[in-house]
Amino acid sequence: MILVTASTGQLGTAVVNNLLERIPASQIAVLARDAQKAQAFADKGISVRIGDYKNYDSLVAAFNGVEKVLLISSNDFDDRFGQHKNAIDAAKAAGVKQVAYTSIEIKDAHNSATEIISKDHALTADYLKASGMGYVLLNDSLYADVVPMFLGEKVLETGVFFPAGDGKVAYATREDMALAAVIVLTAEGHNNKEYAIAAEQEYSFADVAAYLSEISGKEIAYVSPDEDTYKAVLTDAGVPDMFVWMLSVFAKAIKAHEFETGKGDLEALIGRKPVTLKEYLTQVYSK
Repeated sequence: MILVTASTGQLGTAVVNNLLERIPASQIAVLARDAQKAQAFADKGISVRIGDYKNYDSLVAAFNGVEKVLLISSNDFDDRFGQHKNAIDAAKAAGVKQVAYTSIEIKDAHNSATEIISKDHALTADYLKASGMGYVLLNDSLYADVVPMFLGEKVLETGVFFPAGDGKVAYATREDMALAAVIVLTAEGHNNKEYAIAAEQEYSFADVAAYLSEISGKEIAYVSPDEDTYKAVLTDAGVPDMFVWMLSVFAKAIKAHEFETGKGDLEALIGRKPVTLKEYLTQVYSK
C-alpha cells in the first residue's frame, strides 16, 4: 500500500488522482487531518488515515500496513523539520519500507537565501537518508504554478516587478511533478535515489515578461527593483508580512542563481517533454 501525506493539498490531490490511474484504490491510503476534507477520497475506496505531523502517535497508527509513504513537506513553518522528523520516525516504527520526500532543487539547501525554507528541506533529507529506511528524494524545482503569485494580479497592467535580476529557474508544473512522484512510487529501481524534478530549460523573469507580451499582445516590461524598494511596495499594498518575507527570499535566491543547478530528471521520469513555462503561462493568461 502507498500512502500520500498532505493529501488534501494541491500536490497531494494531484498525486492521488494520478495514482488512481495506475493502481487500484484499495492499494492507496491518504493522510489527512480532517476526515471531512478527505471524504472524496473515501468515496473512491481509498483508505483515509487521520493524523497530524505534530502528533507522532497518530502518524504511527496511520502508517500501519503501509509499504511506501510520499512525505509531502509541511506548509506550517512552526518547527517544520520537527514535523518531518516525526513522520520519518513514525514511518520507521510502523515498518514502512520506503519514504519519498518532496525536497528542493537548489545549489546548497543548507546555505540559501531562502533561509529556513531550504534549510528545513536539507535537514529532512539528511535525516531520511540516515534513517535506515529506503528513500527517494524528489528535489522539486519551483512550481510554474507559483509564478503568477510572484507576478501579482495586475501584472498585465503594471508589468513584471520582481527583484530577481537575471537569475533563472527550471520551472515545472505541479501536475508534472505529481506524475513524476507517482512513477517513482509505482515503479521499481528508484530506491535510495535522488532526482532533480526540474525541466531542462531555465527561465528568467525577462523571459516571463517576453512570454506575457506575446500572450497578451502588449508590451510587458520587466523591472527588477532593489530588495528594500520591493518590500516597501508590497507592504504599502497591504501584503501580509509573511508573504513579503517569502516572496523576497525566493527573489533573492533566484537573483543569486541558486536554482541554476543544471540538473533536470523530469523528462526522463515522465517519458515526455514537461509542460513549458510558456505553455503554462498561456493557459493562465489567455483566458
